[in-house]
Amino acid sequence: MSVLKAVEILGNSQVSWEDAVDQVIKESSKTIKNIKSVYIQDMQAVVKDNKVSEYRINTKVTFGILDE
Repeated sequence: MSVLKAVEILGNSQVSWEDAVDQVIKESSKTIKNIKSVYIQDMQAVVKDNKVSEYRINTKVTFGILDE
């Protein structure tokens, strides 16, 4: 039987939505092991001078519970 846990993590990037997801995974993996998936709950963009200056995402990172 597989048991998974999910935590809510916010991420941002000045490059793209995809980069924001990559940043969430990169930073999360420093303390969370066995990441299985990332569910994007919400997306926002900050606009400055009529251009997108920052991409923001609200995610749920799902990971497996490790048996010891």
